[in-house]
Amino acid sequence: MAEGNYSVTPWEVKGKVDYDRLIIQFGTQKITEELRQEIRSIVGEMHPMLRREIFFSHRDLDLVLKDWKAGKGFFLYTGRAPSLGMHIGHMIPFIFTAWLQQKFGVNVYIEITDDEKFMRNLDYTLDQTRQWALDNILDIIAAGFDPDKTFIFQDTEYIRNMYPLAIKIAKKLTFSEVKATFGLDVSSNIGIIFYPSLQIVPTMFEKRRCLIPAGIDQDPYWRLQRDIAESLGYYKAAQIHSKFLPPLTGPEGKMSSSIPESAIYLSDDPKTVERKIMKYAFSGGQPTIELQRKLGANLDIDVPYQWLYYFFEEDDERIRKIGEEYKSGKMLTGEIKQILVEKLNNFLEKHRERREKAKEMVKDFKYEGKLAVQMWEKIHE
Repeated sequence: MAEGNYSVTPWEVKGKVDYDRLIIQFGTQKITEELRQEIRSIVGEMHPMLRREIFFSHRDLDLVLKDWKAGKGFFLYTGRAPSLGMHIGHMIPFIFTAWLQQKFGVNVYIEITDDEKFMRNLDYTLDQTRQWALDNILDIIAAGFDPDKTFIFQDTEYIRNMYPLAIKIAKKLTFSEVKATFGLDVSSNIGIIFYPSLQIVPTMFEKRRCLIPAGIDQDPYWRLQRDIAESLGYYKAAQIHSKFLPPLTGPEGKMSSSIPESAIYLSDDPKTVERKIMKYAFSGGQPTIELQRKLGANLDIDVPYQWLYYFFEEDDERIRKIGEEYKSGKMLTGEIKQILVEKLNNFLEKHRERREKAKEMVKDFKYEGKLAVQMWEKIHE
């Protein structure tokens, strides 16, 4: 959806997003303090990305919590279109989803859309997207999911199980609906026209409410699901939407894997991280030390501060102090960049350790874990 000076679609985000306005445009609801406190009362704490309103919008989150308190439970679903290398922005929904799984003890389904990535990009081969899927799965496992309650599946592998439900969904969707939702036209390949039915399938893996943590750019898929779910005997999917971690190069849009200077990749070494932050990270500070001491920084456009606030500094008192000192001019741009470099490299070092261990765990998440076995056995039902 395009509005004013920004545009948000499932494949592209341009401009500086007005999130309050986007809630109105998409017809979602803002996550209220009451809802956040309700989550805290159930699980005993609140994730920093909830406290700081990084996850800011929802559909039916209140009903998910109502179901939980009534003993009905719920399940989680998110996914990934594989690419050659994941960056830190890609980890936001997975880290938050893993936290939700840990706190509520629920099942998680993670769809790896190697088919959609292939169909949407003329330059990619299917062999490439399938290989990227295997590589990305290691990074996803490293987010901390429970192997017995998590099923990670590639569409091209699991299609036999998905197809019967996919065609029931497809029969409910018209071309005009899909065309209008995703901006398709007569030149769009027929795989892309059919694909939304596949992305809707996991919302119906269980006969209870599904909660989808994802960037708000993915919301159009679930609007289609909510139109048809009850006619197929399933719940409308609930969502909890995140804001976009801004690219290094400025406060507009979101990070892109195709623009290396805009992102920190999970594979970047410490020297690369430092070089990128120092060279490319957009500053809201002043051009000289003297002016910075006098005028201070604009935190709303400063990317190093935004990254610390969104993701890398969980201590509320510490981030408050950093913001106060940087805004007042007591802290210089180079100092906040150095704080971010240290935080990033610490995160990436731990992530690489978990990723290495994940190499021995892939089979548990895809084929041999308790939930994975249950899902594959459906072929024989």
